[in-house]
Amino acid sequence: MSTNISPNHHAVEIVEVGPRDGLQNEQVIVSTADKVRLIEKSIDAGSRRIEVASFVNPRRVPQMADADEVCAALPDRDDVTYIGLVMNLRGAERAAETGRNLQLGAVAVSTDQFAMANQGQTSDGSVESAKAIITYAQSRGLSAQCTIGASFGCPFEGEIEQDRVVAMAKSIAAAGPVEIALADTIGVANPAHVEQLVKRVRDAIDPLPVRVHFHNTRGTGLANVWAAVRAGAQTVDTALGGLGGCPFAKGSAGNVSSEDVIYMLERAGISTGMNLDALIAANSWLSGVMNKKLPGLVAIAPAFPQQA
Repeated sequence: MSTNISPNHHAVEIVEVGPRDGLQNEQVIVSTADKVRLIEKSIDAGSRRIEVASFVNPRRVPQMADADEVCAALPDRDDVTYIGLVMNLRGAERAAETGRNLQLGAVAVSTDQFAMANQGQTSDGSVESAKAIITYAQSRGLSAQCTIGASFGCPFEGEIEQDRVVAMAKSIAAAGPVEIALADTIGVANPAHVEQLVKRVRDAIDPLPVRVHFHNTRGTGLANVWAAVRAGAQTVDTALGGLGGCPFAKGSAGNVSSEDVIYMLERAGISTGMNLDALIAANSWLSGVMNKKLPGLVAIAPAFPQQA
């Protein structure tokens, strides 16, 4: 008897963010060679969209100081979209100057206090900056997308009105990004909130797709992924092993684990295009690089169902 539960669609795209969001908050500086190897292992496991670096001030985020070197060493793959996170036009210019066909990932933030801490501007300023980045990318023949940070709650200002996030999404959508992501930057979202906001933003920016980005700070990450997919999110950010955190949001824990999300979705009959065994093997390798056990659970659990 099948135990599958079908949500609104039967396939979900996965964006592997481990090489950027997974590593940026780690104290152990990972070598350029190991970052590239992580990207290669992600591709081998089925990843076709990968956040590879951020073009930010290396004094603020030392882990990303080698963004140019990582991009220079990326495998030449026509079937893989590499994403570079940029916070301003200078970052966008740096990403374009790599000569790689990067998709630029802009960021807008829902509150003034977090926007100031994250990128030195107001919330409204971050919206205008994101729109300028999208326009710049288009002028260079590149694609761009935008993440709305702290969509579900702010470490400084607390609860966020859904109307605020919807209004931001509509404004950014007018610039023509390929998608808009809702990020639970500090891991405070609950499934009911996620379902409501994803539906509202999806309706507001249709036909642009909604992507989601969850942190597992309070153990609700997987439940939030499920609620988002049920509500119509087409793409989910995950990080190998569940690494991650935000340097500018105290207490932010890891991203939802790639292995845990893929296990959940595939067992529910939702295709991700990912190879779970390859991800588990990559988890073991990355654990050695980081010299610690990673937060994800599926990689350390017994295989199920057992292979004959």
